[in-house]
Amino acid sequence: MALILFLAGLAFLIVGAELLVRGASRLAALFGISPIVIGLTIVAFGTSAPELVVSVKSALADQPGIALGNVVGSNIFNVLFILGLTALIVPLTVSQRLIRLDVPLMIALSVVVLLFSLDGQLGLLESGLLVLALASYVGFTIYQSRRESAAVNEEYSSEFGREGIGPWPLNAAFVVGGLALLIVGAGWLVDGAVRIGQYLGVSELVIGLTVVAAGTSMPEVVTSVVAAIRGERDIAVGNVVGSNLFNIMGVLGVTGLVAPQGIAVSSAALSFDIPVMIAVAIACLPILFTGGVISRQEGLLLLGYYVAYTLYLVMAATHHAALAPFSSVMLFFVIPLTGITILVITLQEHRRNARQFKR
Repeated sequence: MALILFLAGLAFLIVGAELLVRGASRLAALFGISPIVIGLTIVAFGTSAPELVVSVKSALADQPGIALGNVVGSNIFNVLFILGLTALIVPLTVSQRLIRLDVPLMIALSVVVLLFSLDGQLGLLESGLLVLALASYVGFTIYQSRRESAAVNEEYSSEFGREGIGPWPLNAAFVVGGLALLIVGAGWLVDGAVRIGQYLGVSELVIGLTVVAAGTSMPEVVTSVVAAIRGERDIAVGNVVGSNLFNIMGVLGVTGLVAPQGIAVSSAALSFDIPVMIAVAIACLPILFTGGVISRQEGLLLLGYYVAYTLYLVMAATHHAALAPFSSVMLFFVIPLTGITILVITLQEHRRNARQFKR
């Protein structure tokens, strides 16, 4: 019954997120909101709605491990699994905006979360600052959209244009129905995940980092894979980065504001999971700088790391005998080798760009 509850909740979350994104995007277009703002905020943030609803309900139910693990795990899942999977389907192109603004901002915010959590608590003040940062980011995006060229606006208009928008009551119904499905689905998913975790003897943090994080990231998986297949490869990458930004500023911020005693941050999250989220965000920079393309080889590397991270969590939760040798191999061989490989690729790309500049 716990598994059925979890799967039903996951299905409700996916359908609810789709209805919410579709209705909100069309309403924004009907009321004359800039198409680029729709693409960069409503669509990317809308796919993160399941994370927001699940984390808020978990915090209100006094399950802070799931609330925090959901955000941290989702950000790790988005970069390693979704980017890795979509890059295997087709090499992903990366826009200059992501390289210059959004990815550095994602790295900075990940570090900020660690600093805010050093006292073991994400309190009211820290949560309020994150929400304020989200409002500033949206405001800056709107400001930037007004400076976009007619060609760029035309591109977004073709993606989110008025054709087939439909009447506003129908789109409002999509929004209301989507929210209802999200609320119900989040409750079922959390209840099912907690029961499964209790049956297996796994902590709330591990449940949030793995099962709940992957489940609530299904809208991002579908959006990025479909975008990659359709040839909209920049949207596939932008959806992941935009969702990660909203997870940190919006999901953590709002959850910390509504939680009765803030979000408790465990020592395990401080010493391992949040640093992994920071490392994953930093790893995006050299990959994205290499010609503005995520290759299939780099996608395979990202997927491999997600498998290794998940194996570590499972072995740590079950106190498996292979945990110590596995950790040693990862720490002293795999991670340094990957770092050297990325450094070499980055230097080669820098030299290639320097030669082209001289020409």
